[in-house]
Amino acid sequence: MKIVQAQRTESTGWDYLTGKQQLNNPLVFVFANRFLLKDKSIIENIRQEFPYQHLIFGSTSGEIIGQNVTENSVSVTAVEFEKSSFVAKRANILEHDNNAHALGIELINEIPKEDLKHVFVISEGSFVNGSSLIDGIESGIDDTIALTGGMCGDDARFEKTLASYQEDPKEGEVIAIGFYGASLEISFASYGGWIPFGPERTITRSEGNILYELDNVPALDIYSKYLGDKAAELPQASLFYPLNVTASGKKHPVVRTILNIDKENNSMNLAGDVPLNAKVQLMMASVDGIATGAYEAAKLAIKNRKQPADLAILVSCIGRKLVMDQRVEEEIEEVIEVIGQNASVSGFYSYGEMAPYQGERACELHNQTMTLTLISE
Repeated sequence: MKIVQAQRTESTGWDYLTGKQQLNNPLVFVFANRFLLKDKSIIENIRQEFPYQHLIFGSTSGEIIGQNVTENSVSVTAVEFEKSSFVAKRANILEHDNNAHALGIELINEIPKEDLKHVFVISEGSFVNGSSLIDGIESGIDDTIALTGGMCGDDARFEKTLASYQEDPKEGEVIAIGFYGASLEISFASYGGWIPFGPERTITRSEGNILYELDNVPALDIYSKYLGDKAAELPQASLFYPLNVTASGKKHPVVRTILNIDKENNSMNLAGDVPLNAKVQLMMASVDGIATGAYEAAKLAIKNRKQPADLAILVSCIGRKLVMDQRVEEEIEEVIEVIGQNASVSGFYSYGEMAPYQGERACELHNQTMTLTLISE
């Protein structure tokens, strides 16, 4: 595996973290601030600097490259697979009547199944129901194939996100990448570090990823009461106080971040499904707790690996970044301490993370976690 990494800002040229070299048909991840991805001149510059076919773009709430977390930048990681191969496909939620499940089915049907080892997804993050998307994709693969990935971000604005494969970045795009190869080793893990607090409540009215009532009381009223003065800052304030959701029959809870609120209906639009009768608690976190969570995620990801990772794709939640603030790079340092200095690190801060729980194959949509996908040939 050969990897080239570089970054630039709106006003500076390219700074290479690795040696600059031509690669043979690489997979190129371009993670960047949304406004930079809208700039035609910057997109053209990216294409000139990396004149390859398989460019995948995704907007972020912060770019991860090497040991650094940057903002308002473009980070590029180009990966040449020497023993393995990949197939990338795209679809748009706006062409599927906003039905993420149907989109997921169509997308995975485009991915060849013979010798498929893993699926990695980069999705629009502002209005796609990530849980439904995962369900649709997983309906087309058997339980030996794992799915990981993330939902694009837009800093803490929650206005719109952009993504694309080969084409210029646009709204509504979802990209799935299938990886193939007998020697390919891909491991993954996801971990939070947030702590539940307050009474546990029951979801008594919900629809998909829209939460209406907890214990037969409007959910937004309960949530606003807990937030006090910070309720005026919703939905951004919810990044500091996500919800811990345990669905009936599920062994593990998932964390859900609020994407939007509807004051007329007293409802909250979350990043993933919030099933009826699920148990809910508020959560909070400390900087040290989040850093420890990243360390734990990395420990789980390297467990039972046969080879050290060549590439580490990190997807971490915007809420973690806001809590850690000036110390945000500490969670990247914790990951590198575990996986080693030789792995090339790439990734982004997101509106949702996709990964199975440790020891399981079924993928879940997470919020507020550090999620790792480690790849080697």
